[in-house]
Amino acid sequence: MAWLRSALQWLVELLVLPVSVLRYAGLWDPLYKRFFPHLMCSFVADINRKMAKVKKELFDELPAFAAATPAATPPPLSVLEVGCGTGANFPFYPWGCKVTCLDPNPNFERFLHRSIADSGHVELERFVLGSAEDMQQVASGSMDAVVCTLVLCSVRDIDLALSEILRVLRPGGGFFFIEHVAAVKTGWLHFFQHVVQPAWRYFGDGCSLTCDTEAHLEKAKFSKLNLKYFMEPMAFRLINDHVVGYGVK
Repeated sequence: MAWLRSALQWLVELLVLPVSVLRYAGLWDPLYKRFFPHLMCSFVADINRKMAKVKKELFDELPAFAAATPAATPPPLSVLEVGCGTGANFPFYPWGCKVTCLDPNPNFERFLHRSIADSGHVELERFVLGSAEDMQQVASGSMDAVVCTLVLCSVRDIDLALSEILRVLRPGGGFFFIEHVAAVKTGWLHFFQHVVQPAWRYFGDGCSLTCDTEAHLEKAKFSKLNLKYFMEPMAFRLINDHVVGYGVK
């Protein structure tokens, strides 16, 4: 079976050779970064419809991570969303929270402002252009919560990204995640994920269908990790398996 997978991977690599050449020439990424936010906008409604119950249950836990303070009027919950995209999570955030959005694609910023206009209960504090592996523009210990949804699959160094997330969280802060993970290794879906991956990385903005995100989460230095698996067919059923939960610094 390994030889068949390798042969099919080679065929897919051949089919996407023109894209590989464009990327090597430095032409693919700028074009795709302009197009990708429009593509995501077309999927947001479907994703939120399928994930509504999961997102609501998860983000209903956010207020519990607001910093305790003796002040009569406590400060609003501070949330950093890493890989914010178009702001698909805004409708599920609690009232009055302040959200800092970080994304490596500057073309998402104008879409964020549209989303925040439709979610008047949330305040967009600022947009930060940067990657999950290097969030130097966000101060250490400054966030009550960090959120990632369907993002870690496209991060080049997940361990470094999780280290940065822990750095920006205040002690006792929470990291909230919904991430797709590789299918079970004995199934056909896992086989086809490996076959399609050479093309998927280009059209999924660097997404890896075969990453073991849960293993990285489990070895990160969270004091507590609440993680569970669920199934939700998405993206031509190539992304079925997910993990959802939160880790506490």
